Amino acid sequence: MQVLVSLLAMATTVALVMALYRLMTTEQQRMQDRLNKYTKLPVKTGNKLKIQKKAGLKEIFQSASKIFAAKSYTKKMEAELDKADIPLKGEEFMLIWLLALIFPGGLALLFFGNIPLALILAVVGMILPHLLISRAKRRRIMKFNTQIGDALVVMSNSLRAGFSFLQSMEMVSKEMQPPIADEFGRTLREMNLGTPTEEAMLNLVGRIESDDLDLVVTAVLIQRQVGGNLAEVLDNISHTIRERVRIKNEIKTLTAQGRLSGIIIALLPIGVALFLSIINPDYLSKIFTTGAGLSLLIGGVISQLIGIVVIRKIVDIEV
Repeated sequence: MQVLVSLLAMATTVALVMALYRLMTTEQQRMQDRLNKYTKLPVKTGNKLKIQKKAGLKEIFQSASKIFAAKSYTKKMEAELDKADIPLKGEEFMLIWLLALIFPGGLALLFFGNIPLALILAVVGMILPHLLISRAKRRRIMKFNTQIGDALVVMSNSLRAGFSFLQSMEMVSKEMQPPIADEFGRTLREMNLGTPTEEAMLNLVGRIESDDLDLVVTAVLIQRQVGGNLAEVLDNISHTIRERVRIKNEIKTLTAQGRLSGIIIALLPIGVALFLSIINPDYLSKIFTTGAGLSLLIGGVISQLIGIVVIRKIVDIEV
């Protein structure tokens, strides 16, 4: 019974986070659909957008999230959300994070009075949202890196055809898929609104933490100062980036076993602790109530962190 309730608590937490995410992004999605209707995406006849009226709950959520507004860590989190392309405000994410931290642990404490299980679920709720953001940001950067070679080919061909640099960027924003189309389009809008080209390009590098993009922007800025054949420069960089992507994929294949071992080693103690806290809470409670248990727990956590760092250093090969 305890296992079932714990699983239901975790499932309810995930559903709550997803529901809040959908609630807060409904307006942005509706706006995007309207823009797509009048730009390049075809709209099928009779396909009407169904919007549920959730204004009351949404207003409550927005009012509660204002507690975290205008905070330094909220601004930093909003920058991370922007890099991960998650349409949430920083204060909205902080409220979701707080609910994920309190809700599952509170359920475990309310139903079972199980302090170890509540602590474990609270730690999971505290770490999981940040892990999801990191994963989304990492996947977006990887997708961007796979597109940048083709984007440079489009830009170099456009330059050879007589287009300007800004027109070649516009070609990328129109002809290619997100995320590179969105980011180049955003950079163009900044330039059209009066931002200097150098500053707009540096802002692009700040939003996409990519070494390949940094290489491209550095080459473009140098070319704008000293001159030269930009199309040829972009071709050479495109070849370099394609080779780097190929080598990175080979390294990723060769280090897959080590990365999987690191994930298993990191998750195994948490899984065992969660399992023991469910089947025999008294057995695990001694770790949290005795000095020797707390010492072993702290030592185990430190050893786990050291092991994770060492494994990541081994499998993380710079190219």
